[in-house]
Amino acid sequence: MGAPLKIAIAGLGTVGGGVVKVLAAQGAELRARAGRDLIVVGVSARDAKKARGFQVENFVTDPLALANSDADVVVELIGGDEGVARKLVETALANGKHVVTANKALLAKHGKQLAALAEQKNLQLKFEAAVAGGIPIVKTLRESLIAYEVQAVKGILNGTCNYILTEMEASGASFAEVLKEAQALGYAEADPTLDVGGGDTAHKLALLSSLAFGVAPDLSAMTVEGIQHITPADIHFASEFGFRIKLLGVARRTPSGIDQKVHPAMVRARSPLANVDGAANGVLVDAGRAGPFFFSGRGAGEAPTASAVVADLVEIARGSHTPVFGRPATGLGALKPAPADAALSPWYLRFEVLDLPGVLAEIAGHLSQSGVSIESMIQRGRDLGAPVAIVMITHETQQSAVERALKGIAASDKVRSRPCMIPMEAA
Repeated sequence: MGAPLKIAIAGLGTVGGGVVKVLAAQGAELRARAGRDLIVVGVSARDAKKARGFQVENFVTDPLALANSDADVVVELIGGDEGVARKLVETALANGKHVVTANKALLAKHGKQLAALAEQKNLQLKFEAAVAGGIPIVKTLRESLIAYEVQAVKGILNGTCNYILTEMEASGASFAEVLKEAQALGYAEADPTLDVGGGDTAHKLALLSSLAFGVAPDLSAMTVEGIQHITPADIHFASEFGFRIKLLGVARRTPSGIDQKVHPAMVRARSPLANVDGAANGVLVDAGRAGPFFFSGRGAGEAPTASAVVADLVEIARGSHTPVFGRPATGLGALKPAPADAALSPWYLRFEVLDLPGVLAEIAGHLSQSGVSIESMIQRGRDLGAPVAIVMITHETQQSAVERALKGIAASDKVRSRPCMIPMEAA
């Protein structure tokens, strides 16, 4: 039996508290798997007196003190891409301590630099908990699916958005109504912008892209769109066409570079990603000749995320040494972004127009002029002169062509609201 692995934990919120509890409750099993004891020698949080349901020992007020303690590993669960979290990770690595973190924002912004620092010191920087909670997608991309080039990664990576879209579909309620309910239930933050605007998914996708394609994480090369504009009507029409709407993070190889997008997308109702409901996450990996692989599970919460943190700690206790992003930091290339039109797709289009003679011909004319052809259409009739929905599915086409057509259509005095366009993803 080796010497104990001494652990310091910064942040005792949902995840940090879960880590402390599982280390205490599962000590014998973890010792058997790791070949040594895993012991907590220091913790830090904002409030030392807060009731947490477990005993807090070796508390320090300043989390940076943990980087100067006798710990072998510092677990950073503070969050944020700058400030104390970044300083703690950098100082811990500089002081010869391994780091485990769930901080996707920090790694999406500074991942290559932190990986280089860790590898220079022959230390581990692990982050399984940063993406998709308890789903072991980081280890899978870093170590398992490496025989053939990964062609694409597509994922439902934010439980808040998936919960909202699932509930909108089930209840017919609006985005605003379901968001309010999600906040009351604790599924959404008081300020939900990072989640519903797609930013949280973007951070996670940047890490998956790095692992899949051997490039440095790069948020600047990504287009990001949230779910705020999705309506119950869109969800209903998607169902009529045999699709469901999901917020996806998509990264794929193209002949001209890596295409990275976060956007609401329509996926076929029978596909694996379409059937990830509630606050769950799901990831679909196209591993080239090895085939497609699908992973799903709880993407957040105490137990799944703490499980991912502890799994990283056990690997460190065993003496596992792998490059942070699957290849040495010095070998991570700059991400070459694909042009916006590199990936063709069909599109869902919805128009709210006055039900007047000639309006459909006008819309069709703009689409035709831009080279956009229609595969199928639904039109609902109402009282003459009242707004009516016209919904179309296009054949595969470039995004710029659709946007060009919609710009002309939106200028018409017969169109009563901004046209909606949602890509359709093969998944």
